[in-house]
Amino acid sequence: MKPVQAIAYLRTSSAANVGGDSDQRQRAAVDSYASRAGFEVVKEFYDAAVSGADPIDQRDGFTSLLAWATETNVTTIIVENASRFARDLIVQEVGYASLKAQGFTLIAADDPDAFTADTPTARMVRQILGAVSEFEKANLVAKLKGARDRKSAAAGKRIEGRKGYDDTNPDVVREAKRLARKNPKTGKTRSLREIAAELARLGHVTRAGKPFSASQVSRLLAY
Repeated sequence: MKPVQAIAYLRTSSAANVGGDSDQRQRAAVDSYASRAGFEVVKEFYDAAVSGADPIDQRDGFTSLLAWATETNVTTIIVENASRFARDLIVQEVGYASLKAQGFTLIAADDPDAFTADTPTARMVRQILGAVSEFEKANLVAKLKGARDRKSAAAGKRIEGRKGYDDTNPDVVREAKRLARKNPKTGKTRSLREIAAELARLGHVTRAGKPFSASQVSRLLAY
């Protein structure tokens, strides 16, 4: 069976560790796991002297990784351990959720279930993040309603916001979420682009008649 292509991500938090053996140790751990688990590491990205508390979208190495992965459609990322990805638990959960929504699989070489384990701490963090997300969404809805109310008063007639696909086409939302589920046999998930292609094959396209983009699929999954 052909190995699954993967990306290695390395990080050192201290400038004092740059040039030491930290990156060599991480690389060896990732390569060892990859060879055992049937992966082929085809690219490596390294954030040197970057804190594990920094959000992933503020790291030059990781943003370069995501750009390269998007172009090549390599969606598996392997790190030495969970703390190499992020030491801060909130950053870790937010980063993992963001990657998952984009169709990426994140694996820790020392514990492949580290990011998917259903521990009490992880559940608490996810619940807190969910509550914050719900508050932000409700706050945005209130702001948009206030803006529509002001426009309606000025225009002398009711102006409504554009309805989303969850209102206009709930079938496409339902189908996108079905396609995003993990395959029960292989344990793999489709990338956002793969979901978009399958939606188009099934006849689900945008209002303009074009296939959904990866970012649009991500929004469909967020409904």
